[in-house]
Amino acid sequence: MSSKNTGQKKQKPKSRSSIIRTAEKRLAQDPRDPAALLPLSELYYKEQQWEKAFPLLSTLAEILPVHPELDVLQSMLRLGICSIRLGKMPEAIRALSIARRANPESFEANYYLGQSLYKSKEYDKAIPFLKKALSSGKEIPELFEFMGLSLYHGRLFREALPYLKRALDVNPDSREVLFSMADSMNAVGMGDKALKVFIHLRPDPEYGARSCLLAGAIHTFNNQTAQALQDYEIGLKHTEAPLDILTQIRYNMAQIYLRENDMTKALNLLQTIQITVPGYKDVGILISRYQELSKNNTLKTYLMSPQSDFIALCRKIVSVFYARATVKIISIDAKPDITEIQTEIETAKWEDSVVFRFYRNTGSTGELYIRDFHGRIRDLKAGRGICITAGTYSEEAKKYIEGRPIDLVDKNQLLKIFAKV
Repeated sequence: MSSKNTGQKKQKPKSRSSIIRTAEKRLAQDPRDPAALLPLSELYYKEQQWEKAFPLLSTLAEILPVHPELDVLQSMLRLGICSIRLGKMPEAIRALSIARRANPESFEANYYLGQSLYKSKEYDKAIPFLKKALSSGKEIPELFEFMGLSLYHGRLFREALPYLKRALDVNPDSREVLFSMADSMNAVGMGDKALKVFIHLRPDPEYGARSCLLAGAIHTFNNQTAQALQDYEIGLKHTEAPLDILTQIRYNMAQIYLRENDMTKALNLLQTIQITVPGYKDVGILISRYQELSKNNTLKTYLMSPQSDFIALCRKIVSVFYARATVKIISIDAKPDITEIQTEIETAKWEDSVVFRFYRNTGSTGELYIRDFHGRIRDLKAGRGICITAGTYSEEAKKYIEGRPIDLVDKNQLLKIFAKV
């Protein structure tokens, strides 16, 4: 048997230590030597030693233009993925954009570029690259999640739903995907299904407060006040939740208590908001208004009582408006915010037909409303009209009544009448 070799011996792969030793020796002489950068960066990349791989891959990226033998797609793809792992999203986007230009059909380039844009909260930009990755037919579970969440954050709720459902099938424990899916369902009119998820998520430390806020809004819309208050009470137990969420919960609760005439609870919530977020919405105005209402039951009846109680109060105001007068009520026309009482008034010195109009508001009543009232007085052939509000009148409205048979009664005058009532 001949000892002569008929072929070349297979070269043994270099050991890890040998790769490192050889590369470091070459880099000491030339820090931009591709023959050293390539194997050493590949070693650290495969070992997922991202901190060590990143500077080597960055240097490779710099020398690509003068070394055409290097693989642009592979080099920039690795640099992009390494940057993502290190949380360096601007570097990742730059590297992966170059990789995608090298091969627009590359699944990896599209997928990781979409991922880096998603993590940079550039959702609109992420969507087309993630769609391109999906078109390749590769089904990576995270791809459905990134796609669904990008569409969700881009407020494309209906489009987001199938991807979020697919992502949830793969990872049913993801609270982020579950909440996003429920919020999307709520946005497209599937409130009943969304509500079940929000109730399920109420105890969650991260998504619980937001789920309580949305569940409370749905229950309020369905006139389920007790359930809404329960949602909000659970939400406020998440004391570490973002302040804007807790503030909105308190504001929504206060609105419910105001509708239920529970001034004490409403004011407590509104005052907490005023302390923690000064100037929030109309909180200052509401506090001022309802503090007064809590001290003046007659004003509270005028503005907030059921229609029957309000009409009863209006009748009393009519009866005491003119001192020592005989009042005969001819008709009452009651609407949600306006009540009109037509009367015949007789005193020792005069008698006339007088129409009283009550505005149930605290704002400024403008000229158009007074013009409308003037037309009503003429239609009824009344001799005079009395317009009453718990607010004020605009300057235009005050000028309009000059020379016309109309008297304007504002809040200050109304409070004096209440004393007589």
